[in-house]
Amino acid sequence: MKSLLLAALFALLALPSAAHAAGHRVYAIHFDTDVNPVTQDWLNNQLDHAASDHYDAAVIVLDTPGGLEDSMRKIVQKELSLPIPVVVYVSPPGARAASAGVWIAQAADVLAMAPNTNIGSSTPIDSSGQNIGSDLRRKVVNDAAASLRGLARSHGRNAKWADAAVRRASNLTAGEALKLNVIDVISPTLPALLNTIDGRRSVARPTMVLHTADAQIVESSPGFFTRFLSTLIDPNVVSLLFLAGLAGLGFELFHPGAVIPGAFGAICMVCALFGFSVLPLSWGGLALVLLGAALLVIDAHVASHGALTLSGLTAMAIGLIVLFHRAPAPYHTSIPLVATLVFALGGLWVVATTKAIRARRSPVLVGPQELVGLEGVVRGDGMVYVHGELWRVGSEAPLEAGERVAVDGIDGLTLRVHPVGPGNP
Repeated sequence: MKSLLLAALFALLALPSAAHAAGHRVYAIHFDTDVNPVTQDWLNNQLDHAASDHYDAAVIVLDTPGGLEDSMRKIVQKELSLPIPVVVYVSPPGARAASAGVWIAQAADVLAMAPNTNIGSSTPIDSSGQNIGSDLRRKVVNDAAASLRGLARSHGRNAKWADAAVRRASNLTAGEALKLNVIDVISPTLPALLNTIDGRRSVARPTMVLHTADAQIVESSPGFFTRFLSTLIDPNVVSLLFLAGLAGLGFELFHPGAVIPGAFGAICMVCALFGFSVLPLSWGGLALVLLGAALLVIDAHVASHGALTLSGLTAMAIGLIVLFHRAPAPYHTSIPLVATLVFALGGLWVVATTKAIRARRSPVLVGPQELVGLEGVVRGDGMVYVHGELWRVGSEAPLEAGERVAVDGIDGLTLRVHPVGPGNP
């Protein structure tokens, strides 16, 4: 009896701790895309969701080549202000935390990596992927280095390497990063990581203690809509959508009632405007693209011997290249794509303009004038059947039904004719 009572007592004492362990929940946010305003907004919303639903921790499972600085800074600010611990786990094997991803990683309360992953290469570059000019480069690099050093130092990590990641584009494997105190843990899987860091206290926020052992993992990944919007802000896609929108709306303007080109152009234009609202846009580049399109249209109605077409294509090419020149790589327009597009558009426009000029110079093939010289048959009641149509007829000689006549001219809606011989009634 005593043994049974002792067993029941131990079971009752164990229940609270078991219930407590079973109650731990971790929100795993898989971030495997570029850092841009669309993905930043999604990630910050997921972090807010983890906090509002009282998860024990939020884990960002990171694999990114980097992206836009403004978006990266907003993510870092969200990580630092979140009321629950934030863990960044560079995973799966083969993943990377590069460029802007290094800031996101260093802002975490705990930074971990899976084997065969890497971190680093955070040197700022310009929109063409090249180094920034010397004067501006010093300002940008010094600002970025100070920012990353501050994040590393406040989280008890290697600030010297953080400086090298910016100034010399240093990049480390997971093993090298752990040895140099760039990261906190190497773990093969997320569940193993959660068990390893259980009870760890955040260096940057000492009041936060992680309770993650045997925690329930709730997964979250970007959905179709987020990835679709992220694709829409690719500068090459935005440029193509904008030109398609101009073409569709222009066709509808000059050929009212076609409907389908106008509707397609409106959809493309709305999608392009979304990209313009997200990416840093050059208004000068946009004006050059619009000027180029206008010159092409004008040349179709003015005999300039191709001068306006050449000017329009040149303006359009320059405009497309500089349209997003203020955005960092990879958010800039591809020069080979612009060249291909301009040459294809130029060839198409030359063919279309040549055919339009020939049509204007050719003799009239439609309208009342084409009836002169044709023959018809009198139908009675002062009507004559000519070219599949019934016309009123005027003639100096009397006409009989079924008689063949030839058209001499047109007076309003009346044909002047003369008889040419008997016909079929």
